[in-house]
Amino acid sequence: MTYYTTHEPHRLRTLVLDAMGVIYTVGNDNRDLLCPFVQEKGGTEDISRILQLYHAASLGQISSRALWQEVGLDPGLEDQYLQRYKLTDGLSDFLEAVNSQGHEVWCLSNDISEWSKKLRARFGLERFIRGFIISGDVGIRKPEQAIFDRLIHRMPAGPRDALFVDDQRTNLDAAAALGFNTILFSPASHELTAEKHAVATSFAEVIRRLSG
Repeated sequence: MTYYTTHEPHRLRTLVLDAMGVIYTVGNDNRDLLCPFVQEKGGTEDISRILQLYHAASLGQISSRALWQEVGLDPGLEDQYLQRYKLTDGLSDFLEAVNSQGHEVWCLSNDISEWSKKLRARFGLERFIRGFIISGDVGIRKPEQAIFDRLIHRMPAGPRDALFVDDQRTNLDAAAALGFNTILFSPASHELTAEKHAVATSFAEVIRRLSG
């Protein structure tokens, strides 16, 4: 059941969501999910090597299959690994509410292309989210301006009519410099101070900001 209420008028037309730490519960998936999984399954214990390979894959420089092979695991374990990703509580109701209010939703994320496609298919996100700008597809990672430029080129309105939600301040700083409205999404924190970005500890707070 959707528990959000409708607010008028709608000041912002577009909502842009980060994936890790916003759509999905895990914020640092390479350290918190990938490294433990590789070690648990008997792959390399060299964390720096795992992170290096992840970074390359997230830029589309190597495939996810090559990543698994390089860390010493069977690529067939990929789907088992991806089962460890969970949606953030309240996301489905939130996306339904945002869509019903007529806002267009985009995802801008540093992620491996193959993993992003599998996860959004698994959770049915494409029925809520208009488009995905993924670092592994475009060869650019946040906070580089070029990846934001890709997004701006595809959005129906400019950044001043958009709200960008991320859990990393460096990404928010880059977005704000281009004119985006920004929110630091931090469900675990309730006493953040001296923030230059608005802070939301829940999706209910995000939708209040989006609706003005």
